[in-house]
Amino acid sequence: PAAMAVVDPHYVWAFGHAVMLFGAAYILLQTVFFRPTPAKVYRLSYAGALLSYSIVVFKSLGRPQANMTYLRRAFVDENVQYAVLALYWFISKPINISILPFATFSLFHCLTFIRTNVIPKFVPPPPPQAAGQPRPPPAALDNVSRQIQLWVKGNYDSAMRFVAYAELAILARVVIGALTFRTPFLAPLFLAHFIRLRYHASPFTRQAVGNVTARIDNLVGPRGGALAQGWTAVKKLVAGWGGGHLVTPPGTPAGGAGAGAGAGAGAGAGAGAGTGQRRQ
Repeated sequence: PAAMAVVDPHYVWAFGHAVMLFGAAYILLQTVFFRPTPAKVYRLSYAGALLSYSIVVFKSLGRPQANMTYLRRAFVDENVQYAVLALYWFISKPINISILPFATFSLFHCLTFIRTNVIPKFVPPPPPQAAGQPRPPPAALDNVSRQIQLWVKGNYDSAMRFVAYAELAILARVVIGALTFRTPFLAPLFLAHFIRLRYHASPFTRQAVGNVTARIDNLVGPRGGALAQGWTAVKKLVAGWGGGHLVTPPGTPAGGAGAGAGAGAGAGAGAGAGTGQRRQ
């Protein structure tokens, strides 16, 4: 029998993102109609995410090795972090909101894949033009490709900010779930550690944490008393564990941390892109 043709890993990567994107759309539709989260579709969606991230991790880090050098590289690799998070959600009880960050990444990757890999196959190369001859108008698919490129470029930063806030909302959801005994206590611990890693890697996450902290400061600060003291203690505890700066120094305007992070958002596009598998 003839040998099977080798499938291009890039197409498998895109297939995984498409599975996640369409699965997430179905799950969100079920949520809108107040229906329970479809567990099979939920796990299939995360299986697609795992497939895509596994391909990127293998390409960037190579074959897994049982040594500290490889483990250190893997620990700080953003794609590894999201692959581990996808695996955790895959084996855990479904939480529909958890799918939002992965669906956002998949949307951008699917659009970019369509623009760079699918549309060019249907658009023939333009014929050579003689000197001084007017250039023919672009084909309809060329216009679609340009619109996709402009939309992706124009909405990338907003999408990464949305992901950062969504991850904080997911953390709040699992904390409340753990306190009400609906979610395992491991979930908030696991996700808090993940966000700690994201805080150090992504300006978008630092901006989101700074803004949320400032908002709570403005709500709790004027009340004073035990509530304000308790919130300050929580911030010190989190800052000490996470290595961040959640306690605003005296005289610093509220929201300063978020503003500083926002200024670095452009420079931090690489960090945000890592969550979206920029290497592909």
